[in-house]
Amino acid sequence: MSFTKVCTVDDVWEGEMAPYTVNGHEILLVCADGGEIKAFQGICPHQDIALSEGKFDGNKLICRAHLWQFDAGTGQGINPDDCALASYPVRIDGDDVFVSTEGVEPLFAHS
Repeated sequence: MSFTKVCTVDDVWEGEMAPYTVNGHEILLVCADGGEIKAFQGICPHQDIALSEGKFDGNKLICRAHLWQFDAGTGQGINPDDCALASYPVRIDGDDVFVSTEGVEPLFAHS
């Protein structure tokens, strides 16, 4: 599995999110409460709205369009609970954040 450097840990502080394009994938990095950095698809699976335009409270991502909510630790849908965000493997090496896009495709949900 190959990883691409996306940013440094100083670019995504605890409780923050930041959008990036990595190898053609729209990715949203989140640093959840506790400091763990996760990478998810950056587009809401509902209607292709950028999740970076929504809100992040350190525990959940909320899409601005229809207020769909996702767990920031797992990407699993909270409301509605029958959807999820694709998750990308993250590797931290020193202060650098790397993401792998190999074999990961964005997920889409019912409308």
